[in-house]
Amino acid sequence: MTSDTRVVVIGTGLAGVRLARRLAELGTPALLVGEEEHRPYNRVLLAEVLAGRYGPEVIALPAPDGLTRGRVTGIDRDARTVRCADGTVIAYDTLVLATGSNPVLPPLRGLYTPGRELPEGVHAFRTMDDCLGLSEAVRPGVRAVVIGGGLLGVSAARALAVRGAQVVLAQQSERLMERQLDPAASRLVRRHLAELGAEVHTECRVRDVRVAGGAVRAVEMADGYTLDADLVVLACGVHPRVGLARDAGLAAHKGVLVDDELRTSDPRIRAIGDCAQHDGTLYGLAAPALDQADVLARALTGDTTARYTGTRALTRLTLAGRDPFDLAAFGEPEPRPGDDVVQLADATRGTYRKVVVRDDRLVGGVLVGELGTVGDLARAWEGAEQLPGGAPLLHLLTNDGGC
Repeated sequence: MTSDTRVVVIGTGLAGVRLARRLAELGTPALLVGEEEHRPYNRVLLAEVLAGRYGPEVIALPAPDGLTRGRVTGIDRDARTVRCADGTVIAYDTLVLATGSNPVLPPLRGLYTPGRELPEGVHAFRTMDDCLGLSEAVRPGVRAVVIGGGLLGVSAARALAVRGAQVVLAQQSERLMERQLDPAASRLVRRHLAELGAEVHTECRVRDVRVAGGAVRAVEMADGYTLDADLVVLACGVHPRVGLARDAGLAAHKGVLVDDELRTSDPRIRAIGDCAQHDGTLYGLAAPALDQADVLARALTGDTTARYTGTRALTRLTLAGRDPFDLAAFGEPEPRPGDDVVQLADATRGTYRKVVVRDDRLVGGVLVGELGTVGDLARAWEGAEQLPGGAPLLHLLTNDGGC
């Protein structure tokens, strides 16, 4: 691909901005199209903005040179153009979809106004506008209900509690962050929230959002119990933004289907980040998005060996401030029969470390609290190499002689 070939990237999240920067470094400037009015930012750090620790400018990404504001409404694959809501038409030689994901809005009674808008006081937590809207609404003593106990819900509940809100977190499954954590680690997360004054209700399904005068007043649980609420935060997960791709006739399942060169079913169109589904996997994490952007930048600038073969992604949650909290999880934290498991726990300090080894290979782990060993563990897991003989597990798990 020559340097004058026009690359258009839709999306200004981590994946899109990383790709544009890498292409510029390799001599192929790209046009980046984003619909948010804010400067591109690191979505991973929104909870720290909500907590009041960072201002929006702190989590801003380096501004790419070619950035156009606009909402893309359609793709004409025959003409190789994209159409924006304001009528602008942009031509491309190669189009990259880095459209990210949308929040899941649960089918709760009373959740929508007749115009399909969320009632006053009900917030998703996905964009900078969501974050700023919540920041304006939260104040000491405000009654906030967070629906969803995954990574996003835990981050939001913690941020609101730090701001002085009376927080109740409602989680439908039996424990917090069940996709990433084992029961022991999940209990430590719950304890941390409780120490900040947040209530956590697991195995608790919200049935109804009660609205009066256009504003939320309460939420009702499936068992009939009612919680008064001034704020409701929807943290029920995300789903890939594939509407543009589907409308253009591209192959999509849960995400836009891509091959090892991150090509969609149209070789002129690539996809990366949250919206891309590679080899059956939707990642929804920062590390794979950045890996994909790096591979694609090489591919678009003539590297015929550039292939994306997947990312072994580690989930990391770092919550700073007066009451810091740190955790990391990777692979399979729950052992199978025959696996070796090493666990170290300190109830006083609220730390927990666990690794799972199968056939002399590290297959998973979870750490809460002191994460001094996370780098070594992540490298051992990512390499998928056989561990050395002797007693390597305790050595991997401790950098301080144990708890």
